[in-house]
Amino acid sequence: MQTLRNIVSRFPKVKVLVIGDIIIDHFLWGTASRISPEAPVPVVNVQREDLLLGGSANVLRNIVSLGGIGALCGIIGDDLMGRKVVDLVGALGASTEGLVIGQRPTTVKTRVVAQGQQIVRFDREQTGIPAKQSFDALLRYLENHIHTFDAVMVSDYAKGVIGAQLMSSLSQLLKSARMREKKNLPLVVDPKPANFKYFVGATVITPNHHEAMQMAGIQIADESSLLLAARQIRDDIGCEAVLITRGEAGMALLQGDEDLVTIPTMAKEVYDVTGAGDTVAATLALGLATGCPMNAAAVLANHAAGIVVGKIGTASVSAAELLATLTRDDEEQQN
Repeated sequence: MQTLRNIVSRFPKVKVLVIGDIIIDHFLWGTASRISPEAPVPVVNVQREDLLLGGSANVLRNIVSLGGIGALCGIIGDDLMGRKVVDLVGALGASTEGLVIGQRPTTVKTRVVAQGQQIVRFDREQTGIPAKQSFDALLRYLENHIHTFDAVMVSDYAKGVIGAQLMSSLSQLLKSARMREKKNLPLVVDPKPANFKYFVGATVITPNHHEAMQMAGIQIADESSLLLAARQIRDDIGCEAVLITRGEAGMALLQGDEDLVTIPTMAKEVYDVTGAGDTVAATLALGLATGCPMNAAAVLANHAAGIVVGKIGTASVSAAELLATLTRDDEEQQN
């Protein structure tokens, strides 16, 4: 546990670049005490409204909350929500230079929550391959800045930013930056199954249980099939490691040809898994950016996930919360 705490203490010294689909998470919080006379649906009396960074922007929020230095690269719309993204990213103290104004609206997910339960979610988005002008602007930013970071995190929400062309270009830029800077510069990928063949050569890929089954084409029913699925993903894209998040079952890490390592969940209570994958990816990327071993970074990510699922909504984890959890678990083990 002391080793893990030492890793967290190094987070403020590293820089992580997050690339991916930027989303605004719009929450309407209220109460529901009656059913509408117009349709069999609850009437929600809205009491509070929140606009939060979501998608790849939530990974950035977690990186900053955990004490790291982060920057975001992605596409926003020339609209009110796009300007909100710029404001929110700026408020984190993170660079907004990688935010490209594209030819489509900013993606917004609106969730209506009453008495702690999500009633409905509706999405406003336009997906697909970005316009050439937007793609070229993303590439210019990456060419000029990628060498200044200690890790790169790709957050794929299947909205179109992450595709074959971007990943091919990113792979070449990473190769050049590693040679030029003579440093590891790990690539962490939180994938969507439809795109996973684009992530060839990633340092580590972090699918959840269901995504891993889709990517491997294997039904995961026990530890044996879990190992087969992880190996299949590793072999298909030639990544160094596969970290499968399994909800209440914790995580499973396959690193190279080593044995599968299962990591039990650290969650005390689970209220909402929204954004938990973002927290895992952010913590893992920060850990690897410090140069710590993959298994230690995975254990840290598991502790962070155990904290965030105990919160409602798109939440983040702070360094103080993570350190407190590590200290508490250390004390429990000693007792």
